[in-house]
Amino acid sequence: MNAPVNLKAINKDEFTPWPESLAAHYRNAGIWTGIALGNLPQLLAERHPERTALVDANTRWTYAELAQQVDRLAAGFLQLGLRAGDRVVVQLPNQIAFFTVCFALWRLGVRPVMALPAHRSAEIGAFLQQSEAVAYIGIDQYNGFDYRNLIRDLVPKTKSLRYVIVLGEEQEFINYDNLFIEAHDLPPVNPADVALYQLSGGTTGTPKLIPRTHDDYLYSVRASAAVCHLDQNSVYLCVLPQAHNFPLTSPGTLGTLWAGGRVVLADSGSPDVAFPLIAQEGVTITALVPPLAMVWLEAARTRRAELESLRLLQVGGAKFSEAAARRVRPELGCTLQQIFGMAEGLLNYTRLNDPEELIVTTQGRPLSPEDEVLIVDDEDQPVAAGEVGNLLTRGPYTIRGYFRAPEHNARAFTPDGFYRTGDRARLTPSGHIVVEGRSKEQINRGGEKIAAEEVENALLTHPALHNAALVAMPDPYLGERACAFLVAREGTAVPTNIAIRKHLREQGLADYKLPDRCVWLPELPRTGVGKVDKQALAQLAAKPNQ
Repeated sequence: MNAPVNLKAINKDEFTPWPESLAAHYRNAGIWTGIALGNLPQLLAERHPERTALVDANTRWTYAELAQQVDRLAAGFLQLGLRAGDRVVVQLPNQIAFFTVCFALWRLGVRPVMALPAHRSAEIGAFLQQSEAVAYIGIDQYNGFDYRNLIRDLVPKTKSLRYVIVLGEEQEFINYDNLFIEAHDLPPVNPADVALYQLSGGTTGTPKLIPRTHDDYLYSVRASAAVCHLDQNSVYLCVLPQAHNFPLTSPGTLGTLWAGGRVVLADSGSPDVAFPLIAQEGVTITALVPPLAMVWLEAARTRRAELESLRLLQVGGAKFSEAAARRVRPELGCTLQQIFGMAEGLLNYTRLNDPEELIVTTQGRPLSPEDEVLIVDDEDQPVAAGEVGNLLTRGPYTIRGYFRAPEHNARAFTPDGFYRTGDRARLTPSGHIVVEGRSKEQINRGGEKIAAEEVENALLTHPALHNAALVAMPDPYLGERACAFLVAREGTAVPTNIAIRKHLREQGLADYKLPDRCVWLPELPRTGVGKVDKQALAQLAAKPNQ
């Protein structure tokens, strides 16, 4: 049954609702079904209790076991003190516990902020402060990094933080395993409420929080599962960080669970890890970013036999070159599906029955018939058919505003609710999108988005630096890498590149944000109005011997 939307209770700095007429249309059309995400485990367990739902390196759970554990953890969270509307930063690797935690939080109406294992103190501290999170849920150690030290340093700086929950050796924090108690009746959750916060790519610093509701998120999952023809025989291998919107919902792990299939979790996309899992579990579908797809294409030359069960390879996160796309079917023996989307909403898929030429040359067409897509010039006027312009969109699963960002929202959204994606694109006669670049100042390093301004600000805290600018440089493997142009303070010794990277790590930046290359200049070039000429710097960065 659809729950009513209490518009009076909505703080528009935290969540910008769809116009009520549109919301009513989406509900009446069955686009929004009124199912809260936290109710999915029980609903799916009733459909197929004994089917395997989740597999990781240590555990295999049926749908019935997942539902039971989610209810027990939700009861424990409630007893601990978590309440509907609370925000919790969740930072977990590819393990079943991620799903237990998220479903249990959703069951209570508590809203996870989807942090990634690669995030460090700069990002996690900003998420905690920005969201006023009451809790942090993480792991003790992963890939040689101790997350307890990270959160220990942030606790005194975060007034809102009341609970730190740790998987593994908790030390002075709360032990995750001790939170599971006997399940009992839990309060209902309004599916029109915010369910979670995804993270924006960010162009001016730390990612902004993207409020996604139960209704809109589940629609995206359901529609994606249908487009990809998922069913109970589907086996999805998750090798990308599972909190990313792409492997979570496109159709990803949640779409596979919705269809009654099996999700296999891997902590690496390396062929040495992934290929044996594909053979062992009979994996039928997986999702990669372009650099990882290139690694798989090379490895498949001698290991094709391990990939016999694979039917669909999704590639997204960054543009996949046409030359590489043409290699997928003959070399991996499966269908390629290109995906272009954003955590803010809009998803585009090449369809499984599209002609091969569309599959290898476009980034797909919109998921929903309710998606509206415009290609406009810098004055928001439509460009001629087939011309490149700025991509704008709105629809039933695309947000109308970021969390607590009114000034940014005024720039990022049109008055009539279209989201300015920051992408440059063109439309084919078939309605497929071809992505031609970014209009926002952002570097897409193999699917990881780097905000130039954030890195520049961190660079300028180095005592030897007078000025800094970060630009993208082309790379055949990652698509783009980051190149820093640096100007030293007069009278100071020029630091080594190793020293620069060490300084940025000390500022709490994640490793993927560190410059791949540093170029020292006597001064940065300027435009006619005195701004740093990043176009000129990008041309310099493209020269291999600069």
